[in-house]
Amino acid sequence: MSAASCSAAVGRPRAFDKQTALEKALEVFWIKGFDGASLSDLTSAMGINKPSMYSAFGNKEQLFLQAIEFYENRPCSFFKPALEQPTAYKVAEAMLLGAAKNMSDSTHPQGCVMVQGALACSEAAAGVKEELIKRRQQSQEKVQARFELAIEQGDLPKSADPAALARYLNTIIQGISIQASSGATEAQLNEVAQLALASFPRG
Repeated sequence: MSAASCSAAVGRPRAFDKQTALEKALEVFWIKGFDGASLSDLTSAMGINKPSMYSAFGNKEQLFLQAIEFYENRPCSFFKPALEQPTAYKVAEAMLLGAAKNMSDSTHPQGCVMVQGALACSEAAAGVKEELIKRRQQSQEKVQARFELAIEQGDLPKSADPAALARYLNTIIQGISIQASSGATEAQLNEVAQLALASFPRG
């Protein structure tokens, strides 16, 4: 007997895999946005009923934020590995090329769910929009800190503005997301990335 069908087991384990359910919820949010995704859409995709969803994830907003957390920590996520690159240029390169590859990948919805989610949120979903903006700002601050370290190490010129560079990189990546969601290919997005990298300073 499988664990999923063993209802008498200690702790009454859920009859579904939470990570798989989050993956399915993420895809619905990615395609339809927070406002456009109904509870019926979500529970149908996740293969669970509403009581199970509330029990495992909380309300729709809490489910969305957990899906975003999962999205940021997927194995194919490019942001965190990019920050670990040895030079500021390599950081920028890994982020831009990673965005071009990941956001145009046809195995999942195109673009970035965090960028598109914030753009599509209604006033009723102001809390979700604010959380997405906060997360993007935190990511930008991490890039800025990495560039500040690069200046200290002599990898970037002292005249470089780490805050402006981080904001520039963030802006290009958001543009890549929007272009990808409109059907731009990886090759086309790589061209944009290379143009941006051509103006990136080196020590």
